[in-house]
Amino acid sequence: MGFLTNNASRLPADVAEQLTTMGLHADADDVVTSPQATLLLLSNVVEPGAPLLAVGGPGLTMVLEGAGYRLVRTADEHPDAVVQGFSQHVSWTDLAEATYALASGIPWVATNLDTALPLERGLAPGNGALVAAIRAVVNREPLAAGKPETALFDAARERFPGSRWLFIGDRIDTDIRGARRSEMSSALVLTGISRPRDVFAAPPDARPDFILRDLRDLTLPYPSTRLTRNDQFLTSTVSNAVVAAEGQRVRLVTPGNEPMNVIRATAALIWEYAAAFDSLKLDTELHDVITAALD
Repeated sequence: MGFLTNNASRLPADVAEQLTTMGLHADADDVVTSPQATLLLLSNVVEPGAPLLAVGGPGLTMVLEGAGYRLVRTADEHPDAVVQGFSQHVSWTDLAEATYALASGIPWVATNLDTALPLERGLAPGNGALVAAIRAVVNREPLAAGKPETALFDAARERFPGSRWLFIGDRIDTDIRGARRSEMSSALVLTGISRPRDVFAAPPDARPDFILRDLRDLTLPYPSTRLTRNDQFLTSTVSNAVVAAEGQRVRLVTPGNEPMNVIRATAALIWEYAAAFDSLKLDTELHDVITAALD
């Protein structure tokens, strides 16, 4: 089992320590970070040992130096590329130097493009927000390594060889979309950012193969889905939970004995129905069961 993170501000050992305190034993080698995935992108655009202007903290700079790159601090030192990762200590001067360097047309690589960073007090600007400040000036896009781009998943494949992978995450837009782009099976846990509404509204390139309440569901058999259609109704059945759609109305037929199966049946029905989620109306009883499933 391995762990992937877009967080560019922390070293793999720090991430492993946090995971261990949460009851998930992990070593540094079990963790793949977006700075480590950035090395894959850099290998295609600069020579080994090239001078790089790095914007970010130790989680980025130590990885780059460990790979043999020479780090510079200003555009006047003629870097061959700019590498940008998150740190709470990135300053206007750091962003300005990156902008000056990029004016010459050198490659620009970002560890990730997450706009927001969830903290205890709420959402704060993430690396994507800092990238946006530079983008507004240089008017071009960086290469990106983190989810949902494929470089992080490619790095994971190199670290954890195998023939079949299951990627587990809590975000539709980064975790699940990235897994699908990388042709990995995916499972969404509903304990984080994405909620059932996000699942129902997910476009085809961001739909999980499995929907789980939490990680404990990994130990349980996953039920199959059966879709049936007639002239008036589309019905979705998961175990003994049944949901039906008629016109713009989605209603609960039978709740069954496992509320999570109602969520799974509703997702399968809406995806098959091929109607925009915002145009559909979920009946009150169905909405209440879905809400209760995560209480």
